[in-house]
Amino acid sequence: MEMHATTICAVKIDDKVAIAGDGQVTLENTIMKGTARKIRRIYDDKILMGFAGSVADAQALSDKFEGKVKEAHGNLKRAVIEFAKEWRTDRILRRLEALMIVGNAEYLLVVSGSGEVIEPDEGIAAIGSGGAYAAAAARALIRNTDMSPRQIVEQALNIAADICVYTNHHITVDEL
Repeated sequence: MEMHATTICAVKIDDKVAIAGDGQVTLENTIMKGTARKIRRIYDDKILMGFAGSVADAQALSDKFEGKVKEAHGNLKRAVIEFAKEWRTDRILRRLEALMIVGNAEYLLVVSGSGEVIEPDEGIAAIGSGGAYAAAAARALIRNTDMSPRQIVEQALNIAADICVYTNHHITVDEL
């Protein structure tokens, strides 16, 4: 049995990026924690990162990714590509189950263990159990309002929490 961190939503508009995560961690159908922090800043606060999936796996991957960013001297795209290649090919890493969203003033990227690096359309990315709900809400908000990225991700996660039983209203937001 693994504990899972659930929903992350990110929006990038021009050179502004915001990532929000809910606080829920589940073990099968039980809420184990409601106040987890699933987003963090790395590389001298120049890059935001959020993760969803197995908690232990996500933490191990985020530590490994931070090392890749340092090796790439903050070049996010290069770090992500090198990280994704290693994640996909390393015998131990490829068994880890998590997804990551990373962003800075230049890029918003989703990274998976199958070696995928995706720069999402419309500057919207969402992962985890409530990800589809958060993405739909963010898409509607970005198309129909003048809200900031921070306001959009916060509202999108609140909407996801209203719908998804694996997403709660304890939302943490960070922005660059």
